[in-house]
Amino acid sequence: MMEELKNRGKNREERHKERWDPFQLNPIGAEKEQKRRCFQLAQYLVAVIVGLAVLTSAIVAKGSLLVLSTLSSPKSMRSPKEKQFYMLMLVFCLVCPNFLVFIKSLWRCAFKSFIQPNLRTMAFICGIECLVSLGTSIMVLVVMPQFDVLTNLFISGGVCIISAILQIAFRLQTEAWKIIFPICSLILTCAGYSLVGIDYYVRVTSFVDGQSADCFVYVGIGIFASLLVSLCWWENPLQATNRIQDTLSELDGFRDFVFVISSILRVMVIGAVYLLHHALIEKTISWSSFNLKGEDWELLQVGLVLFFLQAFCSAACHWFGVVACKIHAVRMSFALPLCCTGPSVLLLGLILFILQAQELDGAEHASITDFCESLYFLSHKNTTPVVLLEITRSICRTSLNSYYLQWPFSMLALEGLCMWSGLVTCTYYVWKIKVQRIERTSQLFVRRLYESAFIDLSLLLNTKMKVSRARNQESQDDIQNCVIYLCATMWHETYDEMLKILTSMFRLDRYRGDPKEEHKDCFDFECHIYVDDGFMTEKETGKRMVNSYVNDLTQVVIEVYRVFTNKEPDDVSIVETPYGGRLVFVMPEGNMLYVHLKDKGLIRNKKRWSQIMYMYYLLGWKGYIAKNPQTKRQNHLCRESLISVDGEIFLMPQHDNDNKRRLISDDNVYILALDGDTDFQPKAVILLVDRLRMYENVGAACGRIHPTGMGPMVWYQKFEYAVGHWLQKTAEHVFGSVLCSPGCFSLFRASALMDDNVLKRYTTTATRAAEYVQYDQGEDRWLCTLLLQQGWRVEYNAASDAYTNSPQEFKEFYNQRRRWGPSTLANTLDLLHSGAETVKRNSSISRLYIFYQMFTVGSSILGPASVTLMVAGAFQFVFKLAGTLSIIIASIPPVFYILICFIAKPNNQITIAAIMSVLYAFLMTASLFSIVGDMVVEGTFLTPTGVFLVSMTIMYLVTAILHPEEFGMIFYGLMYFICIPSGYLLLTIYSLVNMHIVTWGTRESNKGGTEIKKNHNVLCDRNCRLCCWDMKLQVTQETENLMIQQITGQTGQQASPPLITAVETNQHPTSNVELATADTNKATEQGGKKPLTDKEKADLKLFDTLSKNTDDSVEKRSISTSASDEEEDEDEEEDYDNNQDNAVVPISEWVNPVKEEFLKKLNFANLKRNLKEQIRYSLRKKNQEDVCEELILMLTDTLSGQLYGVGPEDVLTESQLEELQQELTQQARRTLKTSRMERLEKKVKRAIEKTLTAPQVQKLEEDERDFWSKLIERYLKPIVDSKAHLEEVTRELKSLRNKAVFLYFIVNVLWVVATFFLQAIGNDVISIKIPKYYPNGTESEESLKVEPLSLMFLLSFAILLLVQFLAMLYHRVYTLIHVVSYRSTEKDYKLKDDDDDDEGFTLENYNASGLSITSEDL
Repeated sequence: MMEELKNRGKNREERHKERWDPFQLNPIGAEKEQKRRCFQLAQYLVAVIVGLAVLTSAIVAKGSLLVLSTLSSPKSMRSPKEKQFYMLMLVFCLVCPNFLVFIKSLWRCAFKSFIQPNLRTMAFICGIECLVSLGTSIMVLVVMPQFDVLTNLFISGGVCIISAILQIAFRLQTEAWKIIFPICSLILTCAGYSLVGIDYYVRVTSFVDGQSADCFVYVGIGIFASLLVSLCWWENPLQATNRIQDTLSELDGFRDFVFVISSILRVMVIGAVYLLHHALIEKTISWSSFNLKGEDWELLQVGLVLFFLQAFCSAACHWFGVVACKIHAVRMSFALPLCCTGPSVLLLGLILFILQAQELDGAEHASITDFCESLYFLSHKNTTPVVLLEITRSICRTSLNSYYLQWPFSMLALEGLCMWSGLVTCTYYVWKIKVQRIERTSQLFVRRLYESAFIDLSLLLNTKMKVSRARNQESQDDIQNCVIYLCATMWHETYDEMLKILTSMFRLDRYRGDPKEEHKDCFDFECHIYVDDGFMTEKETGKRMVNSYVNDLTQVVIEVYRVFTNKEPDDVSIVETPYGGRLVFVMPEGNMLYVHLKDKGLIRNKKRWSQIMYMYYLLGWKGYIAKNPQTKRQNHLCRESLISVDGEIFLMPQHDNDNKRRLISDDNVYILALDGDTDFQPKAVILLVDRLRMYENVGAACGRIHPTGMGPMVWYQKFEYAVGHWLQKTAEHVFGSVLCSPGCFSLFRASALMDDNVLKRYTTTATRAAEYVQYDQGEDRWLCTLLLQQGWRVEYNAASDAYTNSPQEFKEFYNQRRRWGPSTLANTLDLLHSGAETVKRNSSISRLYIFYQMFTVGSSILGPASVTLMVAGAFQFVFKLAGTLSIIIASIPPVFYILICFIAKPNNQITIAAIMSVLYAFLMTASLFSIVGDMVVEGTFLTPTGVFLVSMTIMYLVTAILHPEEFGMIFYGLMYFICIPSGYLLLTIYSLVNMHIVTWGTRESNKGGTEIKKNHNVLCDRNCRLCCWDMKLQVTQETENLMIQQITGQTGQQASPPLITAVETNQHPTSNVELATADTNKATEQGGKKPLTDKEKADLKLFDTLSKNTDDSVEKRSISTSASDEEEDEDEEEDYDNNQDNAVVPISEWVNPVKEEFLKKLNFANLKRNLKEQIRYSLRKKNQEDVCEELILMLTDTLSGQLYGVGPEDVLTESQLEELQQELTQQARRTLKTSRMERLEKKVKRAIEKTLTAPQVQKLEEDERDFWSKLIERYLKPIVDSKAHLEEVTRELKSLRNKAVFLYFIVNVLWVVATFFLQAIGNDVISIKIPKYYPNGTESEESLKVEPLSLMFLLSFAILLLVQFLAMLYHRVYTLIHVVSYRSTEKDYKLKDDDDDDEGFTLENYNASGLSITSEDL
């Protein structure tokens, strides 16, 4: 902490040496993100726990199966009845995984999607599944009971033989020498089979335990069964090849239906083998023996416990194995535990054998044979557990119990070693597998079904082989590059709110780094900010200028840039556009930031139209250019999109992303929708990208939104948002799809937005009342509704946190929810209305989910009545009123408020609602204490109200504990409880009655079009009249020389271009209005050009010549210094003569003030600091630190010497900048030559040029200007409604309002009236009697009487909450998996310490073909 204070103080002292204003803002979160050690420890801890879970569950599952096969063995000392029961448990163990897969696949076919299968492919798959089931059944039900427990443990390792053969046959190894692994696996497996035969031959010849010769038959059957079982994983080697890809891809489409059929067939095969062998061949089944009696309790207990252990642990092992892979712990938590399962079971068995021998006084016997013989006498005694006795007896069936030779036991050990080594060498690729974050299970494992009898082998062999694909094939195993467009819409944000969004964007820039370098998350991004209502008209001059919001935004950009880099913005461009203007910034790491300034006189304002604006621009226009690069005009490419360094020409950063876009499909282009006050970390964006990258059907994903602010309204919203995300959004995500992805922080897939009936439908202009409510009052929810109806899924990621300002005032909160409430209801009803069609199109939405949404909508509609009855209960508790009277009293305030809302103005309605909310809060507080007091008086909480209150409290507490970082939200629950009447009764009434008001009601301001811009430092302000001329004179401290220029009429020749004159001279007094409208007409003009007079042409030509020295300085330097300059200059002159109107465009009035703000970077104080930071950034490697500091010292001395006498805030002229650049370049060359670091000269030269670059005023390319003009004309032309149309819409809105209020009123009144009459009739007539219990468990003589209607509603609501709670538990587990997997790949901010000095240019383009643009191409 002290170190941080000292560093800040040191930086401040450095700034203080350069200027008298060294103070700056330091927004929270601007510091570099660091890996927190607690997260690293938690990551390792989770990996260890998962690994132990995999190992433990695999050992228990494998051990349980071995014990069951031992207990059911004919050589067992159990009775025939017991053997028969244990054999049935073995059958259940084999059936269980097939049953689970059948249920899951049937669910997906019934409620998700069903695709008609290819009968030929399905028959082939079902045939193989039947063979696998046959092999598994024979192995487990026929062969294993005949063998001892050690042989059963070892022989199962041979199921990898087919996989090894296919690996050899198809040569799937990435390196040729690795083919030795499957060859060794095949040899070792065959050797293991041979050793099994040899071992049993020795047992037969040495008469071990009376071993008969028929064992060889079972050995042969066992080997044959292993071959059949090994067919189970045939698909894994084949999918890794380039063969039968079409068949496997086709199979993926109807795999669910195939699993439904194959699961049934597998169960039938298991039953057939069981009945055929044990009922017909062995005839060991006695059907009467299945009638277990009381004395068979121990048998039933042992058998069922072993079955449940085997079934549960095998399923758990499979699930934990998937988790281990998804959290990037493949080696430690997956491969290692599974490979150690066999040896661990062996070690555990031997330990139990030794301990059992000691317990049974095995040391007293002369030999192991005597000990084994003594076990016969213990078979009917209760001296030891049955399981341990049978395991010990089974081990005694090996060569250890030989009277002649015991060394053959080593053959059995060697057999186990060969089988285990064969498995490890066959699955060697698992140790090297590379896994993405939250890898899809279908990309981790080939089959959804696991083999519970061979759980460890099944998981290893089922792990998907990932090998190199052919060049012409797309591999889903490799992470795909993507482009993210961050699009923030601003509407009257404050300075602090702008600071949040800009800080977040700059954080992402720092996380991504240089866009020319690869990033492990494989993404590139651009930032776009769309400022609604960014211009104003000065009343005094009639000029169209940027307003205070834009001024604040430019100041925020400069301030944030300083905080992140300690210097001014480097590359700034100002562009005039048909919709207003654009500011272009290159962020510190080279990523782009665009600020689009919208003039509401030229283009529609408000959020939805801004979204349409950037979707058409980024997806429509940029996508079109990416797909048709030949359409881009070459003259613009040469002059504006290229930059030259040392004779080579490269794309500038703002055009580099467009170049990369050509290589990326629309599926991997994302738009991150943001509000102008959203605060987020890079982690939040990457977690959302993971969801869209992994699941192709996900069209949008949202994160956890945290409201920020202070005050009681914010406290209420904190708990409301928490509960909504904890329970409601997780339930929607788990059971179907999220219905609303909030526009303040949501990631959308480009291909989803570009789908039919989505973006095109989103451009619909509301003309009817219902459309105004659905389209414009909740645009984000409507967009998600369109995506869902087209079959796309919307997801929720709880680990992706974003923070946004929430309404802090009661009025603002009510107006916000007045928009949200009707819009939510309208969109949900629209989705339910098209439910049947949506279910067909959308695999994520089922009929059950539609029913769930219908139930939630019904609950919300009955919300006012429920709250009224709750208030009635509060009156009954607090004032001891009768039930009917309390309902009447509780119904009076809602009716009163409905009348108020119809009569009073909205502001008065909100004031009355605030007063009533306070009164209701007092009543709810008294009610809470009364309920608690009533439970104390009654001596029990086991009443419907008490149980509901206690259970709700416990549920919310547990939910908060499962969200440890948000646990503090639980303390706002009390505020939420006492505000329930306000939030669910008064607010519902207010939003319904005022549905006809379609204005936003939040952030309303008049700073847009009619604000008078304040003139700072005005020395003279006069309006003069001379003869027939009107003249306005204004002199300020900064521009007093302009007045003289304006008076003398020499503005164009002497002022620094581009000059916006501040004088208006009009021949007629009435022409002021004409001039005020002329600029607007000029800006909205599309195509037509006003002819210029000779005088204007001469002035403009001179203006253009002067402006080339400043505005186009970078463009001038971007052209090669070869002889081609003269040729290009001649071409430019010819172009100017031929197309004079196109070459010169008069600059709008708003440009110059904005440019002057950025020109401040060229004053002495800023230049010195900027030069230091540019040198430090260019030479930021560790091995360049010494020369970097030496360069800074020499160059700053040179700078101080050249600018001696210049004030710290004086902006340098063009001549001063040129002279300074020459001196700094020569000094840098001398310093580098002295240090023998000449190879760094290019970098230092670029740093100096960047420091001295002035902001540019650029022209929009003709093709893009044409695009904007047509887009505005087609979709975004400002809406001008006639008075008659507005009156008609108002009438329709009021009619819709009346219908909605009437529907709500009738439904809620019916509910209240029904409850009232049930209360009036009395509990003795119509009631449900519930036994009353005291906390000690004793039953009271009295019983509780509850009317059925209330009980039914209470139970329904409780069931809904329980379902949401279970969904939350499921969602939390997978959120934890995602977080752990992200933390294992989190970026670590470290300086490069390598010695790779890039001799080439750092702006080199990235493209797959390796081509680059040279000067010859131009």
